[in-house]
Amino acid sequence: MLDSLITSKTRLKLLIKFFVSASNRGYLRGLADEFKESTNSIRKELNQLTDAGYLIREDNEHKIYYRANIKHSLFSSLQGLIHNFLGIEVFVDQVLERAGDVERVTLLGDYAQGVDSGNIEVSVQGKDLNFEYLNQAAVKAGTILGKRVTVYTNCAEEAKGIIILYQKRGARA
Repeated sequence: MLDSLITSKTRLKLLIKFFVSASNRGYLRGLADEFKESTNSIRKELNQLTDAGYLIREDNEHKIYYRANIKHSLFSSLQGLIHNFLGIEVFVDQVLERAGDVERVTLLGDYAQGVDSGNIEVSVQGKDLNFEYLNQAAVKAGTILGKRVTVYTNCAEEAKGIIILYQKRGARA
């Protein structure tokens, strides 16, 4: 859907990277390595997104970092569009509906870093979780999205960072 609207694969990757989580940031060479693309194509898209006000450019010693402009009037809309494109909200809604006493749902791995790898990794934590349902929901969401969805219920979340998709009021962070 979104890939037919945004025909530049580089631009789509950058939007995913920066709008899946407002805390994501990157610099030219690092993004080129991460996406396995030329620095010229990354630079062109970064400049266009910065000129349009979607990204903020920050000078930090010898590197220029980019991040999403959370004050842009379309930030929330773009972030919602990216989350819908990745199918995150569909899965979270399914899990919260019937998986048990869910306290926290977090996005892990590539997608937490803004990389559309085709493998969505999610951690679900709570009490009396229905593991059978979680596995069924992962398969169903994967089929709908055309991606592989992996659900973890006991995993360390310090890897490359996480994105909290849902947290029950009063649950510890």
